Amino acid sequence: MKTMKPARLLMSVLLASGMAAAAWAKLPPPSDEAKAKAAEAAAKTAHAGKMAAYELCKSMDATAARYYADAKKAGKQTNPPVATPPCTNPGPFVYAPAAPAAAAAPAPAVAAAPKK
Repeated sequence: MKTMKPARLLMSVLLASGMAAAAWAKLPPPSDEAKAKAAEAAAKTAHAGKMAAYELCKSMDATAARYYADAKKAGKQTNPPVATPPCTNPGPFVYAPAAPAAAAAPAPAVAAAPKK
């Protein structure tokens, strides 16, 4: 087994530490526009999850209906289906951005203490 030369080992360590320092660098805070885009993306993702759950619910209902129809046609005895909540369609995606916190609520008035 070959061993690394000291110079090559030192260079590898320095390179790795430089990359680690770059990885730990602090990023500037996101702008208001970036925050708004991130909020919209999160809302789209949440809606996509609701749509996926709705489609899964519908497919499970269809599968259960077909199972019971096939079992009845074959003359097999089945247990009654388990009651589940109905599938609810979340509808199309509509995004309404929230008003900024500073504009939504007026600042409370601060009363000055009386001088004695």
